[in-house]
Amino acid sequence: MEALLQYCWKHRIFPSPTFTAADGREIEVIDPGLQNFDAGPDFFNAKIRIAGETWAGNVEIHTRREEWYAHGHDRDAAYDNVILHVVRSNPPASRSHTCREEMAEYGSLQPDFIYANEGRLQEYAASQSKVGVKTSAGRIVPEISMPVPQYIEDNYAALSATDAYPPCYRIIPELSPVVVTSWMAALQTERLMRKTEDITKTLNLLNGDWEHTYFTALARSMGFGSNSDNLEIWARNMPLNYASHHRDNLFQIEALFFGQAGLLNVAAVHERMKLETAADPYFQRLSNEYAYLSHKFGLQQQRPPQWKFMRMRPQNFPHIRIAQLARLFHERRASLSQLLGCTDVRQLKALLGCGVSEYWETHYTFGHESRRSSKQLSASSVNSIAINCAIPILFAYGRHNADENLCQRAVDLLEDLPAEQNNIIRLWQEVGLKMHSAADTQALIQLKNRYCDRRDCLRCRFGHEHLRRNNRKPL
Repeated sequence: MEALLQYCWKHRIFPSPTFTAADGREIEVIDPGLQNFDAGPDFFNAKIRIAGETWAGNVEIHTRREEWYAHGHDRDAAYDNVILHVVRSNPPASRSHTCREEMAEYGSLQPDFIYANEGRLQEYAASQSKVGVKTSAGRIVPEISMPVPQYIEDNYAALSATDAYPPCYRIIPELSPVVVTSWMAALQTERLMRKTEDITKTLNLLNGDWEHTYFTALARSMGFGSNSDNLEIWARNMPLNYASHHRDNLFQIEALFFGQAGLLNVAAVHERMKLETAADPYFQRLSNEYAYLSHKFGLQQQRPPQWKFMRMRPQNFPHIRIAQLARLFHERRASLSQLLGCTDVRQLKALLGCGVSEYWETHYTFGHESRRSSKQLSASSVNSIAINCAIPILFAYGRHNADENLCQRAVDLLEDLPAEQNNIIRLWQEVGLKMHSAADTQALIQLKNRYCDRRDCLRCRFGHEHLRRNNRKPL
């Protein structure tokens, strides 16, 4: 219920901007303030008018007055700037203070005076408990009672009770294009900002090395879920500065990449594949080359990731993804400078599209030959890498360098890529929401992950449109 009170306060959903406080004074709401989602009062920088005098400060909202004390706000200096306490109901509050403690705090009265006037002071303290709550500094905070309209409660209950996704599906076809467009644009930015936070964490782990950060993000995106975490760990530990010395030799790059991935260790190979793998001439050559490079650079073998093979297409095996990354690195297409030079989708796709070396055209793992295939990344895979890696890197790099043009280019590229197709998107399409680009589909993924899955309908603009409808039965 407190969340609904906050919602009504934020959107000024009350019968009149003027309330009568618990102490009888008239209070007018000028500005509800900015909602705070972290520790501290619920709203910052609100403006109210009390008996003709304008006040600016914070607002705290509870279902009942007692919660102010139950949460310890009367002992927390962070709440001393609260200018208004908003509750749904206003019953007599239970007090933990004795009369003597209460009055000593109010008037700094002498103990003898308090004792001699116990009855009168008890009556005074009781009257004070009816006009508001008290801060740690002893100031009484004005208090108002604010009802939640019944239609808001009913609509919110309907949203919370439905098992369908999205829960607001019935109103989607009725939403105005302005509401949909503005909310989708905000969600697009939210998703890019969330990915920027993830990229920044990786950047910090890699001591501010943007080239290595991009390579790590590229590797993660090429895991396509199943091996994303493993490829990220592998790429983060990859000594790219040493690999750069041999960039012109694809064979040596493969030796270093596969060796650091633990895929040149026969002992780690499945028992039924050991003999074939150990007898493979290319495996033997790579193993010998990795031993040389490892000795040359003094490499310490990291604990290899637990690569996944079960229930996946051979095209997604880690051997193929690492071979493709080796090809990209060899051809300098895993370079941040090359990415920064892409100004349109055509250039971006040309940069990210890649195949494998000749050996891997006839193999999915060591020691087992297969029908020849170029193993080029599919168009949908290239789009996925662009959406989940390249464009977020451009946006994050633009934010890092305060380059608004680069940030805008990232947004433009996202809008030029085709809409993704997955289960989340299909569900939104079924309820009547149209998607025109990857920007739209990324917005809907953000909507599901950040709002729908958490049932955070009160912060969703679609949810707001559902809740505010009071001219019909609850949906």
